[in-house]
Amino acid sequence: MAKPRRAGGFYDSPQWAAVRALVLKRDGYRCTVCGCSVQGKGNARVDHVQSIHDRPDLRLVPGNLRTLCPEHDNQAHREKGHHGKKRDAQFFIRDADRTGMPLDPSHPWHNGR
Repeated sequence: MAKPRRAGGFYDSPQWAAVRALVLKRDGYRCTVCGCSVQGKGNARVDHVQSIHDRPDLRLVPGNLRTLCPEHDNQAHREKGHHGKKRDAQFFIRDADRTGMPLDPSHPWHNGR
């Protein structure tokens, strides 16, 4: 279960709302792991690939964000250690290399490098 957030924090900011909407649209409102639709109320999760704790400079960079379904978002959080540091991930984005980077060179994630 996700812990409650304080009102007025980063995730309530207009900047987060704008980049979140952009990432959901970019990913076609589909989980980047399994491809299922996340259009239903409460189904869309936008996850930081590199945590805000580790890379605060990437918190609003679309190339560091991905759309996940609730199942894969929960799995990602279980695989993260204290403060969001990732352990060995057990899932990968479809059509991606071993690091999780999409194989398609025109994928938007390549623009953030």
